[in-house]
Amino acid sequence: MSAASVARPAHGAGGGDSGDGERLSKRVAQILGCSRREAEQTIEGGWVRVDGQVVEIPQQRVLTQTVTVDPDASLMALGEVTLILHKPPNVLDGLQDDSGPAAAPPGPSPGRGRQTRKAAIQSARALLKAANHSPRDASGQRPLLRHFKQLQASVPLEIAASGLVVFTQDWRVQRKLTEDMGQMEHELMVDVRGEVQAEALIPIERALRDPRQRLPVAKISISSASEARSILRLAVKGAHPGLAAFLCELAGLEIQALRRIRLGRVSLGDVAPGQWRYLAEFERF
Repeated sequence: MSAASVARPAHGAGGGDSGDGERLSKRVAQILGCSRREAEQTIEGGWVRVDGQVVEIPQQRVLTQTVTVDPDASLMALGEVTLILHKPPNVLDGLQDDSGPAAAPPGPSPGRGRQTRKAAIQSARALLKAANHSPRDASGQRPLLRHFKQLQASVPLEIAASGLVVFTQDWRVQRKLTEDMGQMEHELMVDVRGEVQAEALIPIERALRDPRQRLPVAKISISSASEARSILRLAVKGAHPGLAAFLCELAGLEIQALRRIRLGRVSLGDVAPGQWRYLAEFERF
């Protein structure tokens, strides 16, 4: 559907709905000469302005305001979206039911009871809002209210870890992440205390080769090393929470931070902790 820009002021409180005016969707349907459902989709697509302000709620009531429909309005742009979030540490990954029990993050508790500790653990879903959209997102998408509805998550990440987590409305993306998870490579950066030499990784490499350990297919290497801190790169097939901690314990390494930077062929990109971006059209997991 394409519409010319049309401005139509309300004629008082008429329209037959109530003294509080009429529903915006009804007004837009009258302007465009379309069905109420198409009007609702046009509003949800961010194409409608009321007195110059974008309104995405079809149920909003209008009286004497001027309603304008963008001339480029099109229902073809109402496809499902996928969001790539940079989850901060000590935040749930979004797979858990927000109303259900959750383990407290590592570290000392505030000492005010279990309910207080649970309430203090934020869900990654709470970060999915327009205010946290990364300014470096190059997708060209503009955040809409409908983009934050019916989002599914399927790729776990430890509470203490940070990095890439996926939320999607697209059933094809969800199926890919679910069915191919065991063969999809996760790239994690592991910050450890002190300078790590190559020989320090020998116990880890030996364990990964040992069939008795039944560990997933993984590779580990040193990305950088300094006297105070070293960064290890861990590439592993499938999601295996706790694996990095287990491997570092074998080598006597103390983890200071853990973050996932890639999932399959999709990288986190330049997204700050707590912010998110859209999956671009050319990206495939």
